[in-house]
Amino acid sequence: MAPRANWKGFLKLGELTCPVALYTAVSTSERIAFHTINRETGHRVQRQFVDEDSGKPVSSEDQVKGYEVAQGQYVMFTPEEVAAAVPESDKLLTVEAFVPCDEIDDVYLDRPYYLSPSGAAAEEAFALLREGMRKKKVAALARAVLFRRVRTLLIRPDDKGLLATTLNFDYEVRSATEAFADIPEIKIDREMRDLAKHIIETKRGTFDPRTFDDRYEAAVAELVRAKQEGRVIERPKAQAATNVINLKDALRQSAALSAGGKTGKGKSRTAASASHKTSAKKTTSKAAARASGARRRKEA
Repeated sequence: MAPRANWKGFLKLGELTCPVALYTAVSTSERIAFHTINRETGHRVQRQFVDEDSGKPVSSEDQVKGYEVAQGQYVMFTPEEVAAAVPESDKLLTVEAFVPCDEIDDVYLDRPYYLSPSGAAAEEAFALLREGMRKKKVAALARAVLFRRVRTLLIRPDDKGLLATTLNFDYEVRSATEAFADIPEIKIDREMRDLAKHIIETKRGTFDPRTFDDRYEAAVAELVRAKQEGRVIERPKAQAATNVINLKDALRQSAALSAGGKTGKGKSRTAASASHKTSAKKTTSKAAARASGARRRKEA
């Protein structure tokens, strides 16, 4: 089944317009999710808004947005007033400038989306823009009203399509100077630098996200499986503390270990990752099926 577009509109560059569709590139829907359950009845519980002073439930028609101007004092807004502040979407993704691909600081990158032509009639104009950017090694900065806000997007060629990444606003990005202010200047001796370079060289590899194991997700999947089977999960034992207390000794031992166990790891990690994902999905499907069967038996 083809993915459902999150947004459809027109990519606009001067007088050139191209119908496009925006698809989410990252999703957390495959993660195992827990629900909050009433221990006594086995039923799911529902959240309810209550007045913080009286403790009484507040119906949805009596709930409004409020901005705190002082301790316990709020300026209240009706849904209509809030809606009036939301910019109207003209369905245009307007290119404002082209910049070198390496000019954007990574800290400004927010959420990635795939951008593709919407319909056969748009394919030629889309390909023209994509290949032009690829040839010049530039990215486009474009603006659009997305999800009730005016957003700036960084658009780059990606295979046969384009990758559009929303950018954080400047006021949202914190200063690195403040974060690094307390880091002192340290002079590293030559032997330690050489050891560090040696370790880096023996660990050199390629970027392969398939080797990234989600250990928490795998542990939760195993927990669900064990609970279904009536087994008790034992907490993994903590690794024994190393006896190395000197940084230079630690580097020497790391260099020796990395030199001795360099080969044959990438493939096994990939296989292990695939095994974890398959196991997690099977466990989740079985858990859903058993839960559904339990509900039907209870209703019967």
